[in-house]
Amino acid sequence: MRKDLQKRVIFGGIALAFFIPVVLMGGLVFQIVVGLIAMLGVHELLKMKGLQTETIEGALAMLAALVLALPLESYLPFLPAGGNFIAYGLLVLLLMGTTVLAQGYTYDEVVYPIASSFYVGFGFNALLDARVAGFDKVLLALFIVWATDSAAYLIGMNFGKHKLAPRVSPNKSIEGFIGGILGAVLVTAIFMLVDSTVALPYGIYRMSLFAVFFSVAGQFGDLIESAMKRHFGVKDSGKFIPGHGGVLDRFDSMLVVFPIMPLFGLF
Repeated sequence: MRKDLQKRVIFGGIALAFFIPVVLMGGLVFQIVVGLIAMLGVHELLKMKGLQTETIEGALAMLAALVLALPLESYLPFLPAGGNFIAYGLLVLLLMGTTVLAQGYTYDEVVYPIASSFYVGFGFNALLDARVAGFDKVLLALFIVWATDSAAYLIGMNFGKHKLAPRVSPNKSIEGFIGGILGAVLVTAIFMLVDSTVALPYGIYRMSLFAVFFSVAGQFGDLIESAMKRHFGVKDSGKFIPGHGGVLDRFDSMLVVFPIMPLFGLF
């Protein structure tokens, strides 16, 4: 096994050994972990652009991702349903206000942290919604994403000849893209055989079809982050997990997959 792949597998296994029990635990502990990961994701996006997070603007952007991700109405009963979106909107207004209070800070500059906080916070909010719907639903989505990533990587590395999106990610291939879809369908079929209730009222055949959409969405999410990194000239979003890069390098696919799952009635 190549050294980089071996390192990837070892540290990926360590990360899973921590993350899966936290997902299984659910509740406040899971929400706190997800909230911290969301803040770290925004931190990585700001750093990619060369922005400091140890500023009022940086702190507000990370806090905005946190409140958008968390179900604040569960802890602040005076908030209506969807209170996290209200709190997020108020923080966006405060960020806009920094263009008045901070000298030389313009509208063009404040849009980036706002967009970053929404991109990250909205995706992790969907992850928390999925966990409320059931551990098995989160696990199915994670398996689809991981199967897509692994199959795309292995098939692309061994059989990839035709570039998928050379301008954005030169190493990704059409063969890997198709392999990722097949991996997602296979894992979904196996998962449904073990737990047929995970996607009621849908059966194994329709869920296998849905897995195609989720796999494509996950790979598109990966390309979105690749486009960001290429634009800013960085290899990884961060160094959170050795061999895997930063938080966004591991969650980029999930930030797209989880928000579209409710469209299919899965939670």
